[in-house]
Amino acid sequence: MLDIRLIREDPEGVKAAIATLFMEAPIDEIVALDVRRREILTEVEGLKAERNEGSKAVANATAEARPELIAAMRELGDRIAALDEESRTTETELNELMLTVPNLPLPEVPVAADESGNVVYAEWGEKRQFAFTPKPHWELGEALDIIDFERGVKVAGTRFYYLKGDGARLQRALIAWMLDLHTQSHGYQELMVPYMVPAQALYGTGNLPKFGAVLFHDAEEDRWMIPTAEVPVTNMYRDEILEEADLPRYHVAYSPCFRREQISAGRDVRGIKRGYQFDKVEMVKFVHPDTSKEEHKKLI
Repeated sequence: MLDIRLIREDPEGVKAAIATLFMEAPIDEIVALDVRRREILTEVEGLKAERNEGSKAVANATAEARPELIAAMRELGDRIAALDEESRTTETELNELMLTVPNLPLPEVPVAADESGNVVYAEWGEKRQFAFTPKPHWELGEALDIIDFERGVKVAGTRFYYLKGDGARLQRALIAWMLDLHTQSHGYQELMVPYMVPAQALYGTGNLPKFGAVLFHDAEEDRWMIPTAEVPVTNMYRDEILEEADLPRYHVAYSPCFRREQISAGRDVRGIKRGYQFDKVEMVKFVHPDTSKEEHKKLI
């Protein structure tokens, strides 16, 4: 969620940045609610000060004057209660709208309506040239008997599969290799994370409300299956202030990930790329804002 001060101080700049994403956000409505919220708080503070003075006056009033003062204080209390309720409603509406505002891109990010405008950031090594037409992994996997799509669908439904023999061993080896590489060579601390979290954790990483349709939810316990280990790792320090001296903190975590991928049929749903369940090793850094770009380059 963006800092409300950024929107308050430069609403047009925020709008312009969001426009480069070819998206919209209710910035004007947010500004109006923010103004009203602060007006209410100011009025309530004034009324409470008035009530404090009135309470003193009641204590010192004569018996004849006291009933009228008490009635005025009761009326004042009703007004404060009404404003408190309006403040809570305004705060809720404001938070809901703030959750719809996307993160702002850096100024150097290329602007384009679709993938045709992508810019190559860097290349490493040389692209391999084949003297034959390469086969896709779903053909190779079945030919080598290391992937079984048919039985995966039979047991769990579409978007599921079995890895067998060397396929399962390869998956396990890649997970272990990535964890060992980052913990032994790059200073990351390994974490084993919860695979189910409450909604608050998903709001904290921006998965809710935007991606609610692709998440799996246990309604009885009101828990959500994680779409990535990023969610529980990032939420480790929620509601905490990390001291600058304790930064940076590097974490790496393996987890299965669960997403209800909703895309059209065709090549993008073939094989193991768009399963409802997949494995991933996630890298997360907590760093000082001044070093974030440098740390991002190191991460890449």
